[in-house]
Amino acid sequence: MQLQDFEKKTNQVVTELKAKKPKEAIIVHHDDADGLCSTAITKRALEREGIKPKTFCLEKVYTEVIEDLHSKSGQTIFYVDIGSSHADMISEYNNGKNLTIILDHHDPKPAKDPQVFDLNFENYGFKGETDFSGATCCYLFAKTLNKTNMDLGYLALVGSCEIPEGFMGINKLVLEEACKNGIIQQKGKGYEIIKFKTRLDALFSKLQILGAVGYYEGGPEIGVNACLEGLSKETEEKVNALENKRKEANRRLLGRLYLERLKETEHIQWFDAGDMYAGMGTKVIGQFCSFLAYQTRLIKPNKFILGFVNVPSEIPGWGKLKEKFVKASVRVPKTMQSLIDDGKLLGAVNLLDKASEGFGVADGHRYAASVIVPVAKKQTLIENAEKQLKADGIHERAYL
Repeated sequence: MQLQDFEKKTNQVVTELKAKKPKEAIIVHHDDADGLCSTAITKRALEREGIKPKTFCLEKVYTEVIEDLHSKSGQTIFYVDIGSSHADMISEYNNGKNLTIILDHHDPKPAKDPQVFDLNFENYGFKGETDFSGATCCYLFAKTLNKTNMDLGYLALVGSCEIPEGFMGINKLVLEEACKNGIIQQKGKGYEIIKFKTRLDALFSKLQILGAVGYYEGGPEIGVNACLEGLSKETEEKVNALENKRKEANRRLLGRLYLERLKETEHIQWFDAGDMYAGMGTKVIGQFCSFLAYQTRLIKPNKFILGFVNVPSEIPGWGKLKEKFVKASVRVPKTMQSLIDDGKLLGAVNLLDKASEGFGVADGHRYAASVIVPVAKKQTLIENAEKQLKADGIHERAYL
């Protein structure tokens, strides 16, 4: 399977979308930079087709929210940079009622409903950790929808800045195309968006703050607008205020961990941030775990890093969750990543998937993943994960 197979399937989905002629569409999206870029691409592409988009930022997939979203018939629903890991659940609740298009790069599960189309390059032989981002997927869909959307190529690259290895695979093709078309240009060791005179990585960093830290303060909407219109003075000021807020919380948590140290099992090192990030989106716990992975004086290089944070009940633009949840984020230290690549360790998302079976909703990648579980299941999650890692002799040998 290859890029041509994706293009063939995408053409089929675009034909269905145009035949339906929807007046409106819902865009469900993630709150990180990739999610905001994905939303901006999809939003502008739909607007150019005369379709009015309504955006809905969802940090994590919650069963009751998905059930509610798909309770009506005749809608057009996009999931961007979110959804692939839950295509089976989305299919169950959609049940043929709505044209549903998933544009994502997280590890996919099979979409069983013929009206749910998961256009994830992972289904076509590429890797979401290295070859493409959610925004890349959205961009190639938008380009198939209408060639005029080639001017949005810079957003695929901004979203892809989350991939540490740089622009590889499909992203390399998008980079070459955007340079050729005068959308971006090389600036020092990086690249600049010509119309905004802003570096790709600079915009990425600001979007990471707006979406995650500012989730409950309108940050995602401000971020999507910045993707399309550039960074205003007001937006820059908002970013600075939010970043100061996060830095202070990070400083307090880091100080606590140096004092108390992380709790440990044989294969896992973990901590519970509780309400230390109150008022911010829960994505910040994953960002902190990523930062923690490089704190060699604090963490063990041969154990999974797991961090908990309390989930606020309110979901902006939707309502209150019925149950109290926590989010658990997992990061894999660099020294362990090759073991996952070689099949000697479970990847992060597979580990959380198995450890939370029956009570959690996990998604992510091999080296970074997260899950939402009921508050009472925190200890169960850790115990299940540890049992899972001990259950396979290959995993045990990897630690020797």
